[in-house]
Amino acid sequence: MSQQQEEHLYAARVPIFPRSVKGRFRSVKYAILVLAYGVYFMLPWLRWHRDNGPDQAVIFDLKARLFYVFDMIIHPQDIFLLAAFLTLAALLLFFVTSVAGRVFCGYFCFQTLWTDVFIMIERLVQGERPARIRLSKQPWGMEKAVKLGLTHLLWLLVAFWTGLTFVLYWGDAPTLFVEFFTGKAPFPAYATALFLTATTYVMAGLAREQVCIYMCPYSRFQSAMFDKDTLVVSYDAKRGEGTAGRHKIAKGFKTREERHEKGVGDCIDCGYCVQVCPTGIDIRNGLQVPCIQCALCIDACDTIMDSLGWERGLIGYYSENQLEGKKTRFFKWKTLGYGLALAAVVGFMTWLVASEQPLDMHVRKLRQPLYVELSDGSIQNSYDIKINNKTSEPVRVRMEISGLPGARADFGRFREVEIRPQHYVRLLGKVSLKPAPGTPKRQNFSFRAVPIEPADLPPVEAPARFFIP
Repeated sequence: MSQQQEEHLYAARVPIFPRSVKGRFRSVKYAILVLAYGVYFMLPWLRWHRDNGPDQAVIFDLKARLFYVFDMIIHPQDIFLLAAFLTLAALLLFFVTSVAGRVFCGYFCFQTLWTDVFIMIERLVQGERPARIRLSKQPWGMEKAVKLGLTHLLWLLVAFWTGLTFVLYWGDAPTLFVEFFTGKAPFPAYATALFLTATTYVMAGLAREQVCIYMCPYSRFQSAMFDKDTLVVSYDAKRGEGTAGRHKIAKGFKTREERHEKGVGDCIDCGYCVQVCPTGIDIRNGLQVPCIQCALCIDACDTIMDSLGWERGLIGYYSENQLEGKKTRFFKWKTLGYGLALAAVVGFMTWLVASEQPLDMHVRKLRQPLYVELSDGSIQNSYDIKINNKTSEPVRVRMEISGLPGARADFGRFREVEIRPQHYVRLLGKVSLKPAPGTPKRQNFSFRAVPIEPADLPPVEAPARFFIP
């Protein structure tokens, strides 16, 4: 293949300069943006009193292997809760997508939120869309260097603030903040902040729509969840095109009556919907992979319709059935299936949280050797016992066994043991039994940790198995 042929395989990127727009969907996006940024940037600084543990509302303490989320403390053994949460997030995404398309991308995705802010900074420094286009085309000079330099500097500051804030979730925020700028923070803190600064700057400032079009897998498999009842941002071609297509406002085409007489639709071909699109598509060409369902084109078109005194809705959230004059069905097997799965996962998570015990115990049979024959003819098995104290106060427990008649348990000096708040202890338990004739070769029994102080805690049991040669 010649070089000339290869050049036609890939289209060069066309810079996109989104125009600002006002409207109901833009207002919703601003509200979500403020809420998301407020939660992300302020949460590490929110104090939360705990009798034992860091006084920070949300902190992921890797050293202690504990995640603190307000009054909830997540331990390593609570992996099922994390798995359930991730499953819930996936099912919720699928459910919402099947009903309303890519609204997650348009309103809640990190890429969308940060790109919105970067575009706002660009607009603040360089001006509205025509000014930015003109600046990009003009030769290098003082004005271009200052404006572009200031834009990128502000982008880097926001990106750095983003990376630093993420780091603050993994330690005491005020302390880690001071250590970071005095050179006393651990190396992973600097590495993580630098990595997130670079990726945020590149993704939200330089790559932008390329992330949504080429990097994000969601844009590729979203169509598997769409059907004729899915609400997506759509152009009403029947109304906009008429029988003779669209036409700009001109003599003889100013009123709807004049236009309809000539078979012309309501679209005046102003291009405003294209100019506000952050991915640069023309929604009038139908549903496209780059469309993130941000609905800014709806606001743009409604603004034009309002200025002309015409009915809104030339572009809106429509299903394919709705555009064909049919009824949109929201209650169908697919949405009901997603809804039932969501309810099941929520119920499972609720049960996990509600049934969480203040103590838990895990027993592991030591198999080297599997058993030992003592001088008195008894058989001894050894076990590794781990007891977790999930409470915020010290707990003293007494160790016992049950379900193995005639057996003796030896815990050394740790028949009673005290466990610090949010800590665990490991014990070596030795169980010996003098087997009688006909005794089964394998017997199930339980270790029990009975709280002594505080005495109101329920005892905890862990199953084990005793082996006889």
